[in-house]
Amino acid sequence: MTIPGHAFHDLLKPRAGMLEEVLAGLAKPQKEIPPKYFYDARGCELFEEICGLPEYYPTRAELAIMRKHAHAMAGLLGARCALIEIGCGNSEKSRLLLEVLQPAVFVAIDIAREQLETSCSALAEALPGIKLVAVRADFTQPIALPIAELRQAHRRVLYFPGSTIGNFNPAEAREFLSRWALLLGAGGGALIGVDLKKDRALLDAAYNDARGVTADFNLNTLRHINRVLGADFDLAAFRHHAFYNPGQGRIEMHLVSLRPQRVTVGGRVIAFHAGETINTEISCKYGIAEFQQIGRDAGFEPVQCWTDDDGRFSVHYFTLPQ
Repeated sequence: MTIPGHAFHDLLKPRAGMLEEVLAGLAKPQKEIPPKYFYDARGCELFEEICGLPEYYPTRAELAIMRKHAHAMAGLLGARCALIEIGCGNSEKSRLLLEVLQPAVFVAIDIAREQLETSCSALAEALPGIKLVAVRADFTQPIALPIAELRQAHRRVLYFPGSTIGNFNPAEAREFLSRWALLLGAGGGALIGVDLKKDRALLDAAYNDARGVTADFNLNTLRHINRVLGADFDLAAFRHHAFYNPGQGRIEMHLVSLRPQRVTVGGRVIAFHAGETINTEISCKYGIAEFQQIGRDAGFEPVQCWTDDDGRFSVHYFTLPQ
């Protein structure tokens, strides 16, 4: 990707670790595939469609928060900070913040190259005065930040919108934030979108839309693996199943095998019995105090929390001690 005056770092090699990770997940007693493998080009398109569905409230709720409170957030983050967004998607929410923040540099990190290129090109055109650095990387793994391009910033602030933090279980979320606390350094900050606990029917509907877009998005994981790894998943032999697990406080997305079958991935044969599932995503929901405690356990101090008018979604601001 070339954007005049801006930098692009591709930290991923083709198929880097994908085969090993997929095979390891499918070898577990509860088969699983990491949710990052939703996001090839087609998966990104489907997720954009999901965000506009009437059942899917998180995007609308978070956008409402950003429109109402972006100025207050910018005041806390401080001018001339380095704003580092992970999982940047289409950058709609970050643009609302960038327009009022004027950071020293904006670092956009995403695993999906095409979406990263499109989003960063659009931001560069809309906000030409902001220094932009695009980084293609797997943010579930340790990341080497572009240190040279962060040196002029007064502080580093992580921006993690979209409730993607919910794809980690609470212990993993603590570990993830602890790792970022080291990257951000003393006096750093974090602005994180977190989906809140709410009525089960509302949660179930958000992941089981009437048009079946979420089902197609879920099945696209298998399509992606077939294309990249040469696997032979029969998509017609699996169906989407999503539900709220109240004991764990999370949505679970699964792909259910409709019959006994054998699938070949990277030369290895994987057997499925009828009704067996692949867990493709969890999406943990939190109470406000509950998530603030996770931040504290990772070394952050909670400063502010904003919610939408219906109390469905939250955006938390944390700082690190000087």
